[in-house]
Amino acid sequence: MQETPFCLRVGHLLPYSMSDSNTTNFTNPSTFILLGIPGLEVAHVWISIPFCAMYAIAMLGNFTILFIVKIELNLHEPMYYFLCMLAVSDLVLSMSILPKTLTIFWFNSREIDFSACLTQLYFIHCFFMIESGIFVAMALDRYEAICHPLRHSTILTNPVVVKIGLAVMLHGGIVVLLYLLLARQWPYCRTNIIPQTHCEHMAVMKLACTNTHVSSYYGLFVVFCVTGLDVVFITMSYTQILRAIFSLPTKDARLKTFEICGSHLCAISAFYIPRLFSSLTSRFGQNMPLYFHILSTNVYLLVSPMLNPIIYGIKTKEIWAGSSNTLLRKALKFSPGPLVLRLSFVGSWLVTGCWAVFPESLAGQRDIKSFPDHTVLCQCDKPFNS
Repeated sequence: MQETPFCLRVGHLLPYSMSDSNTTNFTNPSTFILLGIPGLEVAHVWISIPFCAMYAIAMLGNFTILFIVKIELNLHEPMYYFLCMLAVSDLVLSMSILPKTLTIFWFNSREIDFSACLTQLYFIHCFFMIESGIFVAMALDRYEAICHPLRHSTILTNPVVVKIGLAVMLHGGIVVLLYLLLARQWPYCRTNIIPQTHCEHMAVMKLACTNTHVSSYYGLFVVFCVTGLDVVFITMSYTQILRAIFSLPTKDARLKTFEICGSHLCAISAFYIPRLFSSLTSRFGQNMPLYFHILSTNVYLLVSPMLNPIIYGIKTKEIWAGSSNTLLRKALKFSPGPLVLRLSFVGSWLVTGCWAVFPESLAGQRDIKSFPDHTVLCQCDKPFNS
């Protein structure tokens, strides 16, 4: 007698026959079942620990950047507006993936409504495209600031920055809309089980029992032409930037200018390289275990939102100065007398921080003074008792 296959459904094993799976038509299934990471079910709780840590860092770091840029008037510049757009994109991307993934790992809650699944699919791919467009805008900003510094402020005005932001959002939303429209009208007659932690386009497409070549070819078009075109624009911008840097007269000037772009290059690498690796393994790594493909997909979606605030926070002196100023203003009520916080930088890297008492004649000053030697002094009116 032929053995009956089994279907995992919300923590229970329910038998179904292969003939039933071929005749049952989920033209509009009410729910999909997310399996999490098949093959590593016993380790779901342990895997959730780094996932939860990445989620917490991404949320805290990106909200901190938004808060600092909002309250520090000297950061109201195109570069930091684009950084805020990137932070918002990272927040939406993280919130689209992690909450449902953690409920699977912690509570075995595998069901997801059909409409919620397609909404998650849309938000994940849409904000990935938006983030790619923001990196193009940031590369354009750095190109104008370094290669054409005299006209930078006249070209990238606040209205222009707003228009660029709206164009990036419309670009991402429209490009991904076809994914949603096609997935909405497909008949699903195989199964409603998705071996993933989230509703990803390729995983949903494999459940359809119709010709999905249009969606597959469109997906390749998006990867190679749309995202690839973004990479080409970024590469062209930074090629011109590097040419401008190496044409500077002194070594110190070249080093200082290159460090300005260091954070952007690190963030761009953290965004595109895991994506490229995941795409290559999904298409050419058929012999790799399924859990490896799922983990690589989660890595490229989770690592970039976590790393972006860390990279920009550490490598951008103005972010450090703004956060220090904000924290000191909040701490004034609890400080017993005149003090100063000294933050020393080498290039853009914070290397030392120490407290020192200022003379009484300077008490009452609460401003931040930036000196040519990259030292930031935060003056408060009460001394620090260590």
